[in-house]
Amino acid sequence: MFNQITKTPIAMKKIIITLIIVLTTCTGLLAQQFPTYTQFTLNKFLINPAVTGVDGFTTASLIAKEQWVGFRGTPRTHAVTIDSRILGDSYILKKLAVRKKEPQKTRSGNTSWGACFFSDLNGPVDKTGVNGSYGYHIEMGESQLSFGLSLLFFQLKIQDEQFVVADDRIDDPLITGNKQSIWITDANFGVYYTAADYYAGYSTVQLFNSSAQFGDKGDGKYRLNRQHNLMGGYRFDVASHIQLEPSVLLKLPESGITQFDINIKGTFDNKYWAGINYRTRAIFSVFGGLNYERYYFGYSFDFNLGDFMPNTYGSHEFIVTARFGDSARRYKWLNSY
Repeated sequence: MFNQITKTPIAMKKIIITLIIVLTTCTGLLAQQFPTYTQFTLNKFLINPAVTGVDGFTTASLIAKEQWVGFRGTPRTHAVTIDSRILGDSYILKKLAVRKKEPQKTRSGNTSWGACFFSDLNGPVDKTGVNGSYGYHIEMGESQLSFGLSLLFFQLKIQDEQFVVADDRIDDPLITGNKQSIWITDANFGVYYTAADYYAGYSTVQLFNSSAQFGDKGDGKYRLNRQHNLMGGYRFDVASHIQLEPSVLLKLPESGITQFDINIKGTFDNKYWAGINYRTRAIFSVFGGLNYERYYFGYSFDFNLGDFMPNTYGSHEFIVTARFGDSARRYKWLNSY
């Protein structure tokens, strides 16, 4: 899945390859570079930059995930996201119009912005960065077509104090050398279509296949691999206060193992929800949450159906979301939650 490390002894290769297997992995077992979120329907912006400001609200979210509790060095992921529609009569644009003595703009609201601040800690490797996104939305009667582009900038850092070795010494220059961190820049692209009862989207992450070098002599090479994501879901009423939403997320890395999520969520009285999720490699999840005014709270628990489960307390994911604005009056059919 990753470029081989060259010009290094075999022992050194094994250490670095082990690092890269866990590097930026939120599924751990599949060695993927892009995080996996069980409650992806609550924050599709994490998967597809075209969802930036898609419902016209200003939305802020906090996500925390710890995988396979009970094992040392397993992935821990934290992310803060915010996205918003740029409205023609927003407070900022009104102020600019007054200063420039220009006519006030109308509520066009075709463009949007978003940002994601994230941290992934996988054993001795720490990944920290930011993702800035721009979106453009085209109203099509009772539906909407959106496009998004984001720029990704993050640091990879090796924490050698996290290594466990037999003689308490690490002689590998790729780990103990001066260059124990690298900076990487890449981009994501997405398209998203949504209507009153269904939605579908496509995104490509790590678009440029960026690469960087570890070690004082640049002997350890790390490369991002492009991944394609397909997402879709359908909402329908089964009773006067009960709505079901089956959805699917398919991940197609250009180098690696294809992964899919099948998700079924039930919403009750537009305030409470619960559901189940099945992911490739026999990972089963249950999740639920509630809505209080403008705030949304969600929790999920993942467990492995194979022999791995008895050795761990499973994976836990928390999400808190707040929505601000009055755009529901303009987009009555939009409801991304």
